[in-house]
Amino acid sequence: MGANVPSVSDAELDVLKALWDRGPGTVREVESRLRRRRRKWAYTTVLTLLSRLRDKGYVTSDKGAGDKGGAAHVFEAAVSRDQLLRNGLTELADRMCDGVASPLVHALVQGRRFSADEIAGLRKLLDEMDARE
Repeated sequence: MGANVPSVSDAELDVLKALWDRGPGTVREVESRLRRRRRKWAYTTVLTLLSRLRDKGYVTSDKGAGDKGGAAHVFEAAVSRDQLLRNGLTELADRMCDGVASPLVHALVQGRRFSADEIAGLRKLLDEMDARE
């Protein structure tokens, strides 16, 4: 995913989360997952959101085995949560911080509470970055 990647609406993000959390699924399966997340959308709404995500390159689909012997499209996330997050944060750093990431990182961590494991993970990441340079 490079520059000028289409944005993802909140509704589309909910659909992506359902795919990330439970893996590939048909429209009906994704609709059921969304209901458990308290999103009670019509089948056609979920189909529209999946189609938009496919058109934007965030989701792929192929024909799978349908419930009644027919073929149903099986949708799968084409990008990971980390890829989408990294892309969004890079875009934000470019727009608000002239491409410099440190003000964004400072804003994200300042005033937050982190567990000892999270702090250790951040230290490890910084050490790895330092070693590469």
